[in-house]
Amino acid sequence: MIDIAKNIATAPRRTKASVIRELLKTTNQPGIISFAGGLPAPEHFPYEFVADAVKKIMSEKGRVALQYGPTDGLPEFKEEFVKFLKKYEEIDVKPENLMITTASQQALDIVGRLFIDASDPVIVEKPSYMGALQVFRSYGAEFVGVKLEGDGISVEELEEKLQWLKSQDEHYKFIYIVPDFQNPSGVTLSEEKRKKIIELSDRYNVAVIEDSPYRQVRFEGKAPKMLYKLDKETLNTGNIISLFTLSKTFAPGLRLGIILAHPNIIRKMEILKQSLDLCTSSLNQLIAAEFLGSGFFEKHVEIVKKDYKMKKDTMVSALKKYMPEGVTWTNPEGGLFLWIRLPEYMNADEMFQDAIKENVAYVIGSAFHCDGSGKNTMRMNFSYPTPEQIEEGIMRLSKAIKNKMAMEKKNSKCR
Repeated sequence: MIDIAKNIATAPRRTKASVIRELLKTTNQPGIISFAGGLPAPEHFPYEFVADAVKKIMSEKGRVALQYGPTDGLPEFKEEFVKFLKKYEEIDVKPENLMITTASQQALDIVGRLFIDASDPVIVEKPSYMGALQVFRSYGAEFVGVKLEGDGISVEELEEKLQWLKSQDEHYKFIYIVPDFQNPSGVTLSEEKRKKIIELSDRYNVAVIEDSPYRQVRFEGKAPKMLYKLDKETLNTGNIISLFTLSKTFAPGLRLGIILAHPNIIRKMEILKQSLDLCTSSLNQLIAAEFLGSGFFEKHVEIVKKDYKMKKDTMVSALKKYMPEGVTWTNPEGGLFLWIRLPEYMNADEMFQDAIKENVAYVIGSAFHCDGSGKNTMRMNFSYPTPEQIEEGIMRLSKAIKNKMAMEKKNSKCR
């Protein structure tokens, strides 16, 4: 057999295994309550709707559904998504502003392929979505992390980093942001900061990747306008590239994502996609078109939001009830995650195995930090477990934290 380590290309050598995917191998053990995955609640998947939709599609458009489709996406689905953006975001676009991808992870890969040369600086939130970091790193990106605040990325530090990069004549390519119920923190970027980011995008001639997989899963509070819309209303730079998915509002198994951008950018991305998969599943796009066009989306998302709010409230209540002093957490207005911060002297990476012994799991926060910092943090998913599992799981986690705290205090006295 060939020496695979010697013969593989540079990009695979840079690609590291997903921490979450590796953790899931451990957390799937019987008896463990897992807050680690970013899984939607399967009890809400619209099984009957999909079965009926497939039957209808096969009767009316079977030849289209089972055939190759256009690389940029089927007209039927793109037309429905144009209507969706108009109805829910008040954004007017044309089909040529859209490209359909095989889930938003492929969209991130296409962004990396389009923009990143080895050693290019890419600006990310700290913490940021692990899946994006994994993709961008595989293309050789050098990350420039900007701290996250209670209302989103620090625009002051962002401007400082852009000024510094420009002064160094660095070829920075884009700013990557998850503005709504950020993964992993659950934080939402304020509208004031969104406007400032658009100004900086224009001033420093840098693209902004607006990754928005959770935006429609808002169960309280008022939604700020999308960066794409704010840009259209103000400077109209054309620098905003927005990414969507139906994984959290419909079903992740369909693997559907959408890129919204200037037609010139979409055309470049379409050419790249031709070398990846030729086209995204025609059948899945037709199912999604039926989902959006039939009015079922509204009914389904309301059910999801109601359930996730209840689960989030259950988790926050349990955290208040069981967690020791010094532990803090976010209280998101939507999405699937909240973020726990332990005292600075504690290490959530080291504590993970202690939590497993208590039959509870989380995702280590350092995996979401481009520089490996944030070792006292962890991401918690509330969408997948039941309320009873949330209550019990937080109680187990608090036990692990309290034991670790006691050990740390004991060790500090011995030093």
